[in-house]
Amino acid sequence: MRQERSAVASTSQGYDPELVALIAELVAIDSVNPDLVPGAAGESAIADFCQRWLAARGLEVHRLESRPGRPSIVAIARGTGGGRSLMLNGHYDTVSTAGFRGGALDPRVVDGKLFGRGAFDMKSGLAAAMLAAARARQQRVSGDVLVACVADEEHGSWGTEEVLMEFTADAAIVTEPSNLQAVLSHKGFVWFEITILGRAAHGSRPDLGIDAIAKAGHALVAIEKWADRLRLRRQHPVLGPGTAHTSLIQGGEEASSYPAECRIVIERRTLPGESGAAVETELRGLLESLSRTVPSFHWRIERGLERSPFEANVEHPIVQTVLAQAEQVLGRRPGARGEPFWTDCALIQDAGIPCLMFGADGEGAHAAEEWVDLESVEKLTNILARTIRAYCA
Repeated sequence: MRQERSAVASTSQGYDPELVALIAELVAIDSVNPDLVPGAAGESAIADFCQRWLAARGLEVHRLESRPGRPSIVAIARGTGGGRSLMLNGHYDTVSTAGFRGGALDPRVVDGKLFGRGAFDMKSGLAAAMLAAARARQQRVSGDVLVACVADEEHGSWGTEEVLMEFTADAAIVTEPSNLQAVLSHKGFVWFEITILGRAAHGSRPDLGIDAIAKAGHALVAIEKWADRLRLRRQHPVLGPGTAHTSLIQGGEEASSYPAECRIVIERRTLPGESGAAVETELRGLLESLSRTVPSFHWRIERGLERSPFEANVEHPIVQTVLAQAEQVLGRRPGARGEPFWTDCALIQDAGIPCLMFGADGEGAHAAEEWVDLESVEKLTNILARTIRAYCA
């Protein structure tokens, strides 16, 4: 691997060879999330690499592995004392390499772009964080700098959850790709499973059976109308409206029987200020209305996974520091935006750590071709290093 890394670094076209080599090393390590692809490699090998790389540069390294084979690494560049602490968060698990064009684990540089699975999402952002923290240790800033190299972001975000059980900081930056713009908000989500209850009977006995699937049709129409109303309700100035859709449906045993149950899974995308409990109350009201108007309409509901929406305080020092340092590096004020998808920013904020997302430019997250723009990663590393010096002083 080291020889391959050197070959990639030699084609870095004038970019920081240490940074290009580090990205290439990370991309070359198979770290497909086994919760997405059963039997996949997982994060052990890449955790080993990050642990060695960070320890060799004098950082204090901690390995968290309450789930065997799914470790996260937290490295700390201890400050001289008296400054604010900053956490840089990035994940090293990836989605599947199947169907990737050109060799998913064979990093290569073409026209200033580094190709490979995870190059954009988000091993380049992790490399920038690692290198910025290592250089901060050499410069001896006042506050501590933590680098959280986390597992499982692509599935359940257990890695960041585990890190937050053990570590905290005065602020955090998640280096997910953001095209060198500040992501200051995103939606959350909550899942519900609704079971419509019928009565099983032979298909020849309509006098005995209650068709749960047919009854579920009433619920599906009501949910569609509810989703339409959501789009006309309160809108977030950046994120727009909350949304809802039916994700899964399952019911019946065989063609000759009345189905006793039909299960529907619903996803509701939430806005800052909305909670799963409030959404459940609204959904229960919708189903109770159907119970009053549709004969033999019986149901139960269970709330599943919930992830909070995220909204940064624009006036917080970490946001203002990143924007100011990015302006110095880019020669312009960086854009600020929100995202419709969920990120680990919400978990970090829920743990009481002010944060924002700021990362590199590129394309192809989860796609058949993925690449990161090396100039943008170099600028990201510079922005992170300058932010550390300014914020942790």
